[in-house]
Amino acid sequence: MKVGRYLFFIQTILISSLSFFLSRTESTQAPLFSCDSSNPLTKSYPFCNTTLAVNERVEDLVSRLTLDEKIEQLENSAPAIPRLNISAYQWWSEGLHGISRHGKGIRFNGTIAAATMFPQVILAAASFDTHLWYRMGQAIGREARAFYNEGQGTGMTYWAPNINIFRDPRWGRGQETPGEDPLLASNYAVSYVRGIQGDSFEGGQLKDGHLQASACCKHFTAYDLDNWNGVNRYIFDANVTEQDLADTYQPPFKSCIEKGQASGVMCAYNRINGVPNCADYSLLIKTVREQWGFQGYIASDCDAVAVMHDNQGYAKLPEDAVADVLKAGMDVDCGSYLLKYSKSAIEQKKLPESEIDRALRNLFSIRMRLGLFDGSPRNLKFGNIGPEQVCTQEHQDLALEIARDGIVLLKNSNSLLPLPKDKTISLAIVGPNANTSQTLLGNYEGLPCKNITIFQAIQSYLESAVYHQGCDAVNCTSVALNEALDAAKDADYVILVMGLDQTQEREKYDRMELMLPGKQESLVESIALAAKKPIILVVLCGGPVDISFAKDDPKIGSILWAGYPGEAGGTAVAEIIFGDHNPGGRLPVTWYPKDFVQVPMTDMRMRSELATGYPGRTYKFYNGVKVFEFGYGLGYSNFSYEFVHVTFKKLYLNQLLPAKALKFTGPHRYLSISELNNEHCDSIEFSAKVAVKNLGEMSSKHPVLLFVRQAKLSYGSPQKQLIGFQSITLGAGERAEVDFVLKPCEHLSKANRDGFMVIEEGSYYLIVGDKEHHITVEL
Repeated sequence: MKVGRYLFFIQTILISSLSFFLSRTESTQAPLFSCDSSNPLTKSYPFCNTTLAVNERVEDLVSRLTLDEKIEQLENSAPAIPRLNISAYQWWSEGLHGISRHGKGIRFNGTIAAATMFPQVILAAASFDTHLWYRMGQAIGREARAFYNEGQGTGMTYWAPNINIFRDPRWGRGQETPGEDPLLASNYAVSYVRGIQGDSFEGGQLKDGHLQASACCKHFTAYDLDNWNGVNRYIFDANVTEQDLADTYQPPFKSCIEKGQASGVMCAYNRINGVPNCADYSLLIKTVREQWGFQGYIASDCDAVAVMHDNQGYAKLPEDAVADVLKAGMDVDCGSYLLKYSKSAIEQKKLPESEIDRALRNLFSIRMRLGLFDGSPRNLKFGNIGPEQVCTQEHQDLALEIARDGIVLLKNSNSLLPLPKDKTISLAIVGPNANTSQTLLGNYEGLPCKNITIFQAIQSYLESAVYHQGCDAVNCTSVALNEALDAAKDADYVILVMGLDQTQEREKYDRMELMLPGKQESLVESIALAAKKPIILVVLCGGPVDISFAKDDPKIGSILWAGYPGEAGGTAVAEIIFGDHNPGGRLPVTWYPKDFVQVPMTDMRMRSELATGYPGRTYKFYNGVKVFEFGYGLGYSNFSYEFVHVTFKKLYLNQLLPAKALKFTGPHRYLSISELNNEHCDSIEFSAKVAVKNLGEMSSKHPVLLFVRQAKLSYGSPQKQLIGFQSITLGAGERAEVDFVLKPCEHLSKANRDGFMVIEEGSYYLIVGDKEHHITVEL
């Protein structure tokens, strides 16, 4: 028996040693690249000549490919072309809020076994801090390059950011977005893209074209429904007005491309007014490439080309679908439809080969900008980024900082929070989200550098804290009420950690209700009734929930919204609860009442309609009851605001701009932005200076949000709109002045019914907090 155990022990050691050796061998393999100088043939290929311009190199490369080789390069898993020393390439990698295990371009089974998991985007957006978003993008870009250099990546094109407008609170993927406001989403897009691609915060530093990693703006456009009430994203035909496209759905993509200089765009599954996004020449060529100057590649969402034939019936034959998307300007198929049917489309004369050449030029130019045709990436510009730059303390600290700054304090009656740091107090933590680390990550997650739950983080402050799950799971179909009450009723303080997880909201799954799932609400109310003191409610979710019951219940003293706060989220929640951080996050979405579910999710209109009772959407147009408003958030400090200086009280635009830009509709005059150039718009910029004072006794980071509203609303005017935000840090009693640069072409304009941006004459009010400043526009 002993001999058998000894042999088993030796066998186990040998297998473990062999596995370790193989994993090390695999993980230290060279990164994929083309134009290996050790191959003498490469010296004769102009496309391998780094002294030539990228477009010259690409033209040479494409000219050398056979038709079959060309077609093989049109899918996301592009194979190698050995005869030309061109390596394989995987276009599909994910980096929404950290290097993801989803997609096909990344492996975690080598030297690098984890990556920094930052807060889900919706919570990061709540910080209203462009520098934080840029730094997060930088960190993701560095970690992406490290995976590639270590041979654990087969592509450097990351399909992020998701910058669709969070139009409907039920959307399962709203968690992936920066929220409901176009300016907020635009600024997030620019910051993230500049960070991940290796640009400077201000932009303009990619003059040589080299990319640290490639970012992709998705999902273009008006995509915000996955699977609701029998309608799924594959068959949905979004009926969208030109007005809503112009001022809501398109601005984030325009900024992502023009200002962020993103190198990728993904076209969405859905149709817009009958035409699939990926087959819309007006969108992909006229708008993206010609109007916005896009120079990158356009990818389909996965199987979106097949969907046009198989699900939508838009294309009669597979060859029609292939011809439609390539003629419309799409370049690479996440899927196999182009691989299967492009050749027959050419043979049937539905598609000229020149369209394939056009697509390949876009694709290979990105691979060259990533340095993958310049020799070993380890010897190039980003070659010194290795495993030691993944999960660094700097990145983990940044993940904690973003979580701290994003978490929103929604209620704090009688200053219940922060709790005292007193080892003698007793504390109970109850709830299905209290002792899980997976929920903290949200979707499109990777393997985190560390795992710590909210309960574990609280234990670092108070070891004696006790925990009970309360519900069987987040869906809370069964409640262990007596046991939960026993844990809570004798405690000095009770924290309930409730909300949603990926079983409740995710890709392909929209919610039908806006309330807490199952019996969560009754559990919270029962414990609140039995507790000695008002309880603390922590809600984890991406999309908003109707917690009016908790907002109005005096037995629920404090509420924190923590989104999906990432790998450091547990620590951030604990730090806020015990006062080591003063919360300053603001809601990036409106929180609607539960009755909002009566509004069809398929109705894409942003503006309300009095005649039919349609309430509209987002803070800009929704005219119904709100649980919490966009931009709402409390802290342990209060702040005062004052308009110190505004350049103009009256803007005489008719004296500064060409007469042809002035238009008339009856007695009303307005300025057509389409008649102005950049110089005209720059000439009418002005500034507003706002003084902000921390009235509290704690230092605080604080987002200052500047809105504008028209004194007299005409049809389609937003009730107010965000035109600027800055995040500042103020000590107790400290005062600072914040400068905003206001651009009338951007900030005082709205879309008319035809989708053209115009500025109307009349009175406007700048708004910060409870302060307003009046200005007049004269034409």
